[in-house]
Amino acid sequence: MIRVFIAVDIEPQVIENICRAIGDLKPLIPAVRWVSPKNFHLTLKFLGDIEETRIHEIGAVLADKICPFPRLSINAKGLGVFPDLRRPRILWVGLAGSALTTLVARVESALYPLGFATEQRPFTPHLTIGRWRHFDRPPKALGEELANWRDYEFGESLIDKVVLYQSVLKPEGATYQTLKVVSLNERGGE
Repeated sequence: MIRVFIAVDIEPQVIENICRAIGDLKPLIPAVRWVSPKNFHLTLKFLGDIEETRIHEIGAVLADKICPFPRLSINAKGLGVFPDLRRPRILWVGLAGSALTTLVARVESALYPLGFATEQRPFTPHLTIGRWRHFDRPPKALGEELANWRDYEFGESLIDKVVLYQSVLKPEGATYQTLKVVSLNERGGE
């Protein structure tokens, strides 16, 4: 069994901009364990533990259903937390793109016939950049810090492929290995 998810990658310049922000935030939010920049991605669907023999089948279905999908741009903007300021667990950078929801719906519908349940939570596009080990700041102080970054533009990424990744969990953090790449069509539908 291997742990698998489907994602899109972020442009290196956007990652650099996020890393500069993390440098500013580290002394202000010391209880956060920061995600390695090489692991920044937008997860479209988490598949969990699957048989390695299913990789080809999943890749073929994705290629069939999303190859006609047009390339798209996503904008990285602002910082926030999940689930809320009183109990933050995840620190994220927001992502927005007009076709993202449609792409996720296409991935979901492609995988449903293969036995992968449809995600019931609403899709909230984001990059996880940190996780709290424990929370030691009053929500007001964290809220004020996040407000300083609410409208900060980290940059735009061109999305021209969807990647099927294997996540290998290690004591020092997860590493991701590319299993399949599905290119999006430049014009969509052609």
